Amino acid sequence: MPTLQYLGHSAFQLEADGVIVAVDPFLTGNPKASHEEKHLHPQAILLTHAHNDHVGDTVAIAKRTGAKVIATFELAEWLKTQGVAGATGGNHGGTVAFEGGTAKFVPAWHTSSYFDGTTFVAPGVPAGLVVRFGGRTIYFAGDTCLFGDMALIGEEGLDVAVLPIGDHFTMGPADALRAVTLLKPKLVVPCHYDTFPPIEQDGAAFAARVEAETGSRGAVLKPGETLEC
Repeated sequence: MPTLQYLGHSAFQLEADGVIVAVDPFLTGNPKASHEEKHLHPQAILLTHAHNDHVGDTVAIAKRTGAKVIATFELAEWLKTQGVAGATGGNHGGTVAFEGGTAKFVPAWHTSSYFDGTTFVAPGVPAGLVVRFGGRTIYFAGDTCLFGDMALIGEEGLDVAVLPIGDHFTMGPADALRAVTLLKPKLVVPCHYDTFPPIEQDGAAFAARVEAETGSRGAVLKPGETLEC
């Protein structure tokens, strides 16, 4: 059974059978980060899209550890120009293997670009990721609004859904609750909230509504906390 650790904002680590997988490792510049970049030693890094608060420390981590980085095609190609030799691009509907598991790209409704300090680069599309790892199926929605085809994602048989609830840039709590009814996961973990003033939300209140109004359980993780999933 894998463990899921919240690193703050939308950054997570999965671990099972000695394999560590980082997801959207935004640590440097993240006021809620529980770890520094040097503390992560993943075999794989999974990225939902190119925004700085998701790519985060990917380049530094990948160069230091040799981790395989799985991202949408344009983002992966840009990462190669930054010296990430293990960048592997995919796209919606495709599945890419990594040590111990797989990541399937599914749609997300958002934007996707990286700001290098001068220009927006790495254009492309955002994605959600259905990750099969350690005998579990975990959906990382990335940054997205509510959309009806989440019902199809739910047919993947989700053990866990990691959903943004911050509003302003993504779904807010009300739409995320509707997403839960479409996805039908066993467990829901909120993310992408409380990092900055525009996305302040009450994660505990959201989790309580999940349990009261859906057939799923809700779990709120503080940065650094871990649960078995």
